[in-house]
Amino acid sequence: MKLKADIPDIGSTPSASVIIAKYLREAIISGEMSENEPIRQDVIAGLFNVSKIPVREALKLLEAEGLVIFYRNRGAVVATITEPELAQMFEVRVLLESKLMQLAVAQMTDGHIVRISDACDRFIAEQDPSRWAELNWDIHAAFYAAANRPFMMDMLRSIHDKIERYMRLQLTVAEGLTNADIEHRAILAACKHRDADKAVELMKQHIIGVCRDLYAHLPGFTGFDDEVS
Repeated sequence: MKLKADIPDIGSTPSASVIIAKYLREAIISGEMSENEPIRQDVIAGLFNVSKIPVREALKLLEAEGLVIFYRNRGAVVATITEPELAQMFEVRVLLESKLMQLAVAQMTDGHIVRISDACDRFIAEQDPSRWAELNWDIHAAFYAAANRPFMMDMLRSIHDKIERYMRLQLTVAEGLTNADIEHRAILAACKHRDADKAVELMKQHIIGVCRDLYAHLPGFTGFDDEVS
């Protein structure tokens, strides 16, 4: 197993499992580790110069996040997202983000607007495709900051981490980056006018459009049912 990131020699420090989980999480999210790929604990332990104990703890953390699955007599593998699961994640995104947007617009200050605009600028200026999905998250997080709903944001972040590998694909095909920037700025314009209803509807259509584009480029996926209220 190969990991591109520089791997520190961390020995058996108390935070070893957290550090290992961080590196493995990035490898999974980035697509460096493929779906259904076996994760050999002995190999990971050797790479990080630790025993198998913190490796197993790290994998349990990733299992709780839905990124790793344990099978009896097979060990841990990188989780696969099925078509129904992906559809449900986008449905939850629509519901969560619509509510967060509604709450946020009423509380937005000029400072919030500036931070959203800055996030949009960083997104469209970035030349490294591997960073587009994370910068896209920064925009959405900026949109909802004024809502002050940390629990909902944690839920949304969990979904983002599970689907980031797919978001990277969507942003690199079908002019995904350019279209996303146009749609983000239309939502931002609605926020500037404190038009919550328009901002919510634009965000809902933005998320549904991303899922449609993604399904069109995933082999075997039939299409996204966008009847989400």
